[in-house]
Amino acid sequence: MTRRAAPALLAAAVLLLGTACGSRLPERDFDHRPTTAATGRRPLTVGIITSATSPIGATAFTGPRDGARAYFARLNDHGGVGGRPVRVVTCDDQGAGIGNSDCVRRLLTKEKVFALVAGTSLDYAGAPLVSRAGVPDIGGQPIGAQYDTYPHLYSIYGSLAPRDGTPGWDGRLYGGTEVYRYFREEHGARTAAVVSYNQASSAAYARLVTEGLRAEGYRVAVEQVDFALPNFRAVAADIGARGADLVFDALDTHGNVQLCEAMEAADVRVAAKVTNVQNWSSQVPDDYRDVPGCRGSLWVTGSSRDYADRDHPAVAAFLEGMDRYAATKVRSQWQLEGWAAAMWFADAAASCGDDVTRACVERFMGRTEPYDADGLLLPVRFERLPEPPQTRRTCLSVARWRDDAHGWVTQGDMNENCFTVPQLAYRP
Repeated sequence: MTRRAAPALLAAAVLLLGTACGSRLPERDFDHRPTTAATGRRPLTVGIITSATSPIGATAFTGPRDGARAYFARLNDHGGVGGRPVRVVTCDDQGAGIGNSDCVRRLLTKEKVFALVAGTSLDYAGAPLVSRAGVPDIGGQPIGAQYDTYPHLYSIYGSLAPRDGTPGWDGRLYGGTEVYRYFREEHGARTAAVVSYNQASSAAYARLVTEGLRAEGYRVAVEQVDFALPNFRAVAADIGARGADLVFDALDTHGNVQLCEAMEAADVRVAAKVTNVQNWSSQVPDDYRDVPGCRGSLWVTGSSRDYADRDHPAVAAFLEGMDRYAATKVRSQWQLEGWAAAMWFADAAASCGDDVTRACVERFMGRTEPYDADGLLLPVRFERLPEPPQTRRTCLSVARWRDDAHGWVTQGDMNENCFTVPQLAYRP
């Protein structure tokens, strides 16, 4: 069972891939060979596959990779895993299934990686190869359904599905309504608008959001625009006329900005325009520079601690590590989750002592005790339930953008923003 981020990311990925044509063979980003304090013993080699160059853009999916690389660089400077350095090999699959399969083959056969970590692929076509080879894949972003389909794959958000080769349970995944419950109970929201394109994946995700909102008792305005010639002015006018408290969307970033521009022009104000973890970054002032009113209504929800919450010691360590080891100045939630994925692998390997084997690492991943990466993640576990749960107690992290605070501001403790909510089925 993937958490709420997965269907949103899947919709965005398929939506944008649908606008592209052609593909190129993948090429290696670089080999990161440790030259730090941890050089006395044979290194552990890990691979990171990222859709670094893709139809979506050059930086859209690189956050987890950058966070994991920074963590491993810091780890090596502090002695590695039991004195063994971690060697990182990356591969850019360029957003294509054939490129992803080529990356998997190269990393498994040529580079002989021990594990994959913090992967972010638009089309994880190589997942069956990874599973058959018994290579642990730790902390990847579940953009598709692969992390709820195959054994040996462990997404950053956990899974309760059988992972027996079929997605979820009989081809259905399940997600909760905790986001909608949060805004209803904590902020009194009762009316929401859901905006999508007239495109299959966008419309499918919008239906899922609409179903969840209605299950929580919301009045829902369903708004759809033409993908080629969207009329966001009409949508903004209807949102204003219906008095929506919240706006959810199944749009790309460009569409979101256009919607915000239309809302600003129509003087439409909402309590919250809710986005997902992929857009939880320090780039908000640039992306929304011309729409300050809409920018001020941005909220985001996720399953990891706000990357801007520097008062938390694990977040402070992440920010310090990124400042020291990462080239980019942008900070994002996906970087933090990549950092947490690398920590997860390191803790799993360290649990093995001197005998680091894949079987030992997977025993750590399959523990009944949930993992939280020193408090960076909501507690994550992997179970294989024969039937999907009908309800589940689920927590969420929440932040809102504040211009006066120059960034994202955490809203409540993520381990206390918890609700027992129904689990709704959807097909990936």
